[in-house]
Amino acid sequence: MDSDFETIRVESADGIARITLDRPEAHNAFTATMQAECRTAWRSLRTDDDVRVVILTGAGDRAFCVGTDRNEPFTALDGPAVYGTSNNFMYDDPGDSLGPKSNDLWKPVIGAVNGMACGGAFYFLAECDILIAAEHATFFDPHVTYGMAAVYEPMKMLTRMPFGEGMRMSLTGSAERISAATAHRMGLVTEVVPGDELDAAATRLAETIAANPPWAVQGTLRAIWAAQDLGRLAARDVAPALYAAAVDPAEMAAGSSAFDSGVRLEPRIR
Repeated sequence: MDSDFETIRVESADGIARITLDRPEAHNAFTATMQAECRTAWRSLRTDDDVRVVILTGAGDRAFCVGTDRNEPFTALDGPAVYGTSNNFMYDDPGDSLGPKSNDLWKPVIGAVNGMACGGAFYFLAECDILIAAEHATFFDPHVTYGMAAVYEPMKMLTRMPFGEGMRMSLTGSAERISAATAHRMGLVTEVVPGDELDAAATRLAETIAANPPWAVQGTLRAIWAAQDLGRLAARDVAPALYAAAVDPAEMAAGSSAFDSGVRLEPRIR
């Protein structure tokens, strides 16, 4: 799927789609337009069987995304309701629909973090399946520094980082930034590479995943997220249904033949 958008770029080739947040002049901050375009892109990729893996990154090398563009009228802080709606229970969070899982896309998404990732960027990162980062990437949440409670973003990120690290990041605001090396140590990202090697590293990983049968990959993805979201015991209750849905007899037969051949892949040690 190659489409023309105002705030993102979407390209695809050889089973891999690339979504680039394309507002480098604003550090790839998201707007209402980007929110709508991301939703369109993610939903389109759901039904594109030629796409097996997606890479998500930001344009330029200064920032992956810095969250909401504060110049955009997302909310009305000076209105009768805090969030600019008839009452605060009708509030739609600005980050709704930004990420792949929120749009029911269950194909692997690799987040390639190429600079600052802060605040609302976590709507994207929390819904990626694997994160890799450039050496100069940093992670932080500035909400409390500017008088706002950090609510939605840390809730999402606690699935990606230890409790204490998420708490510290959220409570220190702009006073601290997590380096790529620290993010790697805590397990937030799985690989750190020089900035000029980030795209190649993301592509190599995407090609490795895309080489596997898609039903097996997507079934595995759904199972792991089910365990994350439901808890291990509840996820086991839906495991038989997930397994049955992921069975492709032709793929399984091909896999069995490949195993019986005795030919094995030469693994990359990381």
